Amino acid sequence: MAKGRKPHDTQPPRQKAFLVGADIRSTEHRAKGQHLTLQASMEELALLCDTAGLDVVGTMTQTLDTPNVSTYIGPGKVDELVTWKESTGFEVVVFDDELSPRHQRELEEKLGDKVIVLDRTGLILDIFAQHARTAEGSLQVELAQYEYRLPRLTRQWTHLARQAGGGAGRSGNGGVGLRGPGEKQLEIDRRRIREVISRLKKDLDKVREQRATHRKQRKRSEAPVVAIVGYTNAGKSTLLNTLARADVLAENKLFATLDPTTRQVRLPHGHTVLMTDTVGFIQKLPTQLVAAFRATLEEIVEADALLHVVDATHPNALEQAETVMQTLSELGAGNKQMVIALNKADRLPGGPADPAGAVAALNLPGVLSDGIGVSASKRLNLDALLAELEAVLFERMTPITAVLPYRAGDLIALFRRSGVVDAEVPDEKTVTMTGRIPGRLLDVFLPYQPGA
Repeated sequence: MAKGRKPHDTQPPRQKAFLVGADIRSTEHRAKGQHLTLQASMEELALLCDTAGLDVVGTMTQTLDTPNVSTYIGPGKVDELVTWKESTGFEVVVFDDELSPRHQRELEEKLGDKVIVLDRTGLILDIFAQHARTAEGSLQVELAQYEYRLPRLTRQWTHLARQAGGGAGRSGNGGVGLRGPGEKQLEIDRRRIREVISRLKKDLDKVREQRATHRKQRKRSEAPVVAIVGYTNAGKSTLLNTLARADVLAENKLFATLDPTTRQVRLPHGHTVLMTDTVGFIQKLPTQLVAAFRATLEEIVEADALLHVVDATHPNALEQAETVMQTLSELGAGNKQMVIALNKADRLPGGPADPAGAVAALNLPGVLSDGIGVSASKRLNLDALLAELEAVLFERMTPITAVLPYRAGDLIALFRRSGVVDAEVPDEKTVTMTGRIPGRLLDVFLPYQPGA
């Protein structure tokens, strides 16, 4: 390189984004799963944009009784948005709520072809596409994107027709770009996408079957499974790294890791558990993602217990926790045994010396009142967290009597290892074992109860 010449920046320039949010008064139209205030939700949207590689150049909000049928926001706000485009030069508009295909089409017509109109769902799908690392994760994101884009193909073909000047599409009935060959091509593309969606669902069903097989094998082992859940960026991966001395990707970004990772963790009295780090939740989590990530999210439903990680320093910690609890309920995991870790307690006043006391001083309400103050990054108060998890998994046991054939030696050994044996009565072909076992193993031994 010549002396004095600066190296070229190989990173593409970040696109400029303008954010739009609406406070919808009508409960009928209020976004599902919305626990944050509009301001907090917009701040979160800005963080999502940063994660996606966008620079936010402005924000606009509006209070509405119901969304405008054509453009979501009112006509006056659309005109204001056009003015902001001229002054800031934004290239992307991101709405905090999900837009209908008509909303996107009408807004792009108002703003011009060079402006991309996204909603929160589209933005999150883009982030997931950037961060998926495994073949399974890529399949899940691809399915979600295709299902999201299928009803929006009309908008894309309208753009294509305008750029091509209409051509043969001017003949026949219908709007410009949606007649003749354009209409046929649109239907061909829709059919192809439906075929791709069908194939992806079949591939993911195979993944689901494989996961079910693995879970069945784990059920017959002595190691319970703990799913780590929480709002995105609460510190789940950092906690798993610390507890398991692992190297799971942990960044100060929303959705830094998507693919589930499982590691062994040893509890205070020598028991071993398998901990699985799962995808972070967020308010208004796209329904397409929940459906596509069904196989992964089943790890939560089938887990023996949940470790719910909450960022204790976040001003909306309670609202974030409520979002997680609502999502868990929708997944069918709302009644799971749960331990709550109030993470990042070292950043609270007095936290480095006494994380539990620092959290107690916050007097957190609701589901957070029983949380345990910890710091995953500083390794503070983790023994108390693991002791509580051990109590949930192993000390709160269910009484049972099981008549086990000698050929089922693995189950006899499992009862002795993981349960508490009060009595063993052998006969010629079986041994009757009476005692207590962890609730997670109940399904394994129920078929062997007397009279079963």
